Amino acid sequence: MSPALARLLTRLYPLSWRERYGDEFEALLEVGSFGPGTALDVVSSAMFERMFPTRGGNMDQPAYSFGAVLKRPSAFIPVAMSLTALALVMGHIAIYGAAREADEGATAHLWQILMAGQLPVLAFFAITWLRRAPRQALGVLAVQAGAVMAAMAPVFYFNL
Repeated sequence: MSPALARLLTRLYPLSWRERYGDEFEALLEVGSFGPGTALDVVSSAMFERMFPTRGGNMDQPAYSFGAVLKRPSAFIPVAMSLTALALVMGHIAIYGAAREADEGATAHLWQILMAGQLPVLAFFAITWLRRAPRQALGVLAVQAGAVMAAMAPVFYFNL
């Protein structure tokens, strides 16, 4: 890779990161093979570094950063359950249409189980994390609430 392109890609990272790792990273880019995958990796890593900066040379995220809290099972499992419920409803609508059925089918029961089943996990997350990291926990709860609203939206819109 040309030194100018390596310097340009390195400049995508925040200043504090460049001060610590920039020279080594630039040298690595210059001697390594370059392709679209490398460029995509560098750009995505730079964006991630801007969102969740490395602190004090520690490559791990701080224990109470938003990203670290969101990676906890009690944080992402309710989001995954809501998105699964949304996928079930949208799949049902795509296959069978949005007509209301006389008898609730398996899709409706699975949706209800997924939506109700996440309540204990949400309660556990709130009890555990609102004391430890209230700001990050409120952000995660907002993500979870958005996922719940997304799963409920087609049910209310199509009156299923």
